[in-house]
Amino acid sequence: MKWYQMNADEVEQKLYVTTKHGLAGKQADERLKQYGPNRLESEKSVSKWLIFLKQFQDFMVLILLAATLIAGLLGEYVDAIAIMVIVLVNGFLGYFQEQKAEKSLTKLKEMSAPSAQVLRDGKWEKVPSQEIVVGDVVRINSGDRVPADIRIVQANSLETEESALTGESLPVQKHAASIDKDKLDAQDQVNMGFMNTMVTRGSGVGIVVGTGMDTVMGQIASLMVKTEKTTTPLEHKLAELGKVLISVALVLTALVVLVGVYQGHAVYNMFLAGVSLAVAAIPEGLPAIVTVALSLGVQRMIRKNAVVRKLSAVETLGCASVICSDKTGTMTENQMTVKEVFLNGKMLYVTGDGYDINGDYFWNKENVGNTFPNLEKMLLYGMLCNNASLIVKKGKYAVDGDPTDGALLVAARKLGLQRKLHDNYRIIKEFPFDSERKRMSVVIEDENNMRFLITKGAPEVLLPRSAYMMKEDGRTLLNSGDESHIHDTIDNMADKALRTLAIGMKPLKKNDSLESAVLEKDLTFIGLYGMMDPPRKDVKKAIAECRAAGIKSVMITGDHEKTARAIATELDLLPENGMVLDGYQLNKMSVTELEDIIDQVYVFARVTPEHKLKIVNAFQEKGHIVAMTGDGVNDAPAIKASDIGISMGESGTDVTKEASSLVLMDDNFATIKSAIIEGRNIYENIRKFIRYLLASNVGEILVMLFAMLLAMPLPLVPVQILWVNLVTDGLPAMALGLDQSEDDVMKRGPRNPKEGVFARELGFKIISRGILIGAATLVAFMLAYQGNPDNLVYGQTIAFTTLVMAQLIHVFDCRSEHSIFKRNPFENKYLVLAVLSSVALLAVVIYWEPLQPVFHTTALGIRDWMFILGMSALPSILFGFTKK
Repeated sequence: MKWYQMNADEVEQKLYVTTKHGLAGKQADERLKQYGPNRLESEKSVSKWLIFLKQFQDFMVLILLAATLIAGLLGEYVDAIAIMVIVLVNGFLGYFQEQKAEKSLTKLKEMSAPSAQVLRDGKWEKVPSQEIVVGDVVRINSGDRVPADIRIVQANSLETEESALTGESLPVQKHAASIDKDKLDAQDQVNMGFMNTMVTRGSGVGIVVGTGMDTVMGQIASLMVKTEKTTTPLEHKLAELGKVLISVALVLTALVVLVGVYQGHAVYNMFLAGVSLAVAAIPEGLPAIVTVALSLGVQRMIRKNAVVRKLSAVETLGCASVICSDKTGTMTENQMTVKEVFLNGKMLYVTGDGYDINGDYFWNKENVGNTFPNLEKMLLYGMLCNNASLIVKKGKYAVDGDPTDGALLVAARKLGLQRKLHDNYRIIKEFPFDSERKRMSVVIEDENNMRFLITKGAPEVLLPRSAYMMKEDGRTLLNSGDESHIHDTIDNMADKALRTLAIGMKPLKKNDSLESAVLEKDLTFIGLYGMMDPPRKDVKKAIAECRAAGIKSVMITGDHEKTARAIATELDLLPENGMVLDGYQLNKMSVTELEDIIDQVYVFARVTPEHKLKIVNAFQEKGHIVAMTGDGVNDAPAIKASDIGISMGESGTDVTKEASSLVLMDDNFATIKSAIIEGRNIYENIRKFIRYLLASNVGEILVMLFAMLLAMPLPLVPVQILWVNLVTDGLPAMALGLDQSEDDVMKRGPRNPKEGVFARELGFKIISRGILIGAATLVAFMLAYQGNPDNLVYGQTIAFTTLVMAQLIHVFDCRSEHSIFKRNPFENKYLVLAVLSSVALLAVVIYWEPLQPVFHTTALGIRDWMFILGMSALPSILFGFTKK
């Protein structure tokens, strides 16, 4: 179908839709079933059977299976079956861990997928891009990703970047008219928008004509379907560590076997014991547990309104030393409210808060309402030069669109002006707001076919473009006295933390040029809006907590320096000697000059997105790990350059989200603090189970090595070693990944990004606890065995139980950097349940008679248990009274 050759009416007829109403909800559901989700096909997922079989491809497991086969051929059927069952159970555990990680990552991808503005049942709503169907009417703005192939029916200075399709990096200007040419390539179809291309300027409305694999991008994707899996720096570091640990474990295991054979033990028994010990000692589950810990931590972040797009950000969060945050919407409520109106050279005060449409206008304590000259005209202009709309959510008014535009709509409604007034006016041309222009303009034609321009924007931009001023008795020339009065008014508003917005107009003739450079001059200055966006209630506490954690909070805003200073002071962000820099000062500074003073600066005012990159570079040159927030398309370079790019989930553009590693679903600064806590905790939890796994493995190897060196019988048989591995390494290690953060996690300084895994005495803790666990187990075996062959099974049961219990007690020791006594052992309910289930599995092989000959165990009495608990608690208690 050559959509580009059709006009808008023909497209509507073909797809049974109108651009005024959009599709009905039922229609959309039917088409979603007919065409399928709007997504490109990805590489086929690996079958569950292959994932399961992958659990047995490890070299040591294959050797163990071969040894089991030999045991079966030699008639050792009980041992062979027992080992096979344990290997299968281990395989299932690994499989479920991998599935859990995969599902978490898939859910994460879905959470961070883009959404789009769609007209359904006459109402604009935000829906996930995957749910868009052919015939949907979509709205696109600067910074958005085009969600599907669309036929553009409205274009306001619309440009898209289509390098992904054409290789051409220059933006393409779009229009809505049909093209009467045949066999046009995609790059020449300038009335079409293509899936996954970026809107770099302007806004537009289009009708979806192709989704998923039926798009131009889909045709390219069908030629080469490929997905990339990347590992985080921590996963890579642990993979390297794993190789070293495997080498060490194999050397020690070989030493145990050789010494055992030398001491006269049967070669077959020592070989099987050695292989079992190697399987137990090598932390093959470490990468899987790390992935699960990362993905579970990410799930917790999602519940706290922070969506991680890149897993590496989880590690980096713990290192963050500076948070550069936008003010509006992140540190404040993002519910702009007009509190003052400067008009006719006089100041009016407006009552009412937030988006409540009830309120009044006062001058000299008198309610002036509709009687104040030019007030209705000014508020009408604010409604017309506006892309937002008021909607009702849960019985309350909310704004769909920019909060500043929303504040102007609410201000107009307080005077009784209704949106239906728009029916009397037609927008001929729109010049969208962008951060460079700092203004928005519309050319309007009224019911009498008279044209005029409305411009709103920053006062310092509009005033130089104004030649006239509106007063009570009409339009007069703008003189220096008027300008001085306006500047004083702006300063007074800024002192009250009010954001100022100027509005002006210009009468036009039918034949006037519609170029912005010509239109936006010789304006008539109408007045000023003074708006307030109150600070969020939880931000002040979050900033204080970040300060205690050694993290500096920096406010970045486009607002006036006085407004920014007032809000920063209210939030306790700006210390007494803290500096405030504005955009003008930043322009005159090099990065090196900024770097010299950057540590003293806490507020950047009147900043453009281009300044953000300069700020990031200066902080990074000083050695800081920088988190940077942003929402606009021009914020993307700074977000990408920062160590942790943070985009806004509610107000952010798709371009910014793509560049970011973290998305704030509620646009709230306090959520950044929660994410940092979670990021620090995830890293600490990974350290905890590294400490637990390796200390336990050291203990298992040493108990066997010491016994061989002392020419003693095997304290543990192969099947017991494997059972220890199954009981202690699985669920307890996983539960450590769910551990809550310690109370002082936000009282420590940021982690050094170059810090090794074994930093902060972790290596000492692993070796020392491992030696004590091994020694306690061996002593327990010696005391029970007492050199009497008749006591061997009893001694092995004591050693087996002591080793398991020592590790299960040690897991609680691993929860704290300081001591086992520093934390409530029942705080982590998952860990308690994991330990109880491990004890239950241990009890089964000790007390269930059919399994006693399989696991070489015998029933134990109360005295035995008291002795075992005393020996197994000894390693943790000894170090519990130290600060190590």
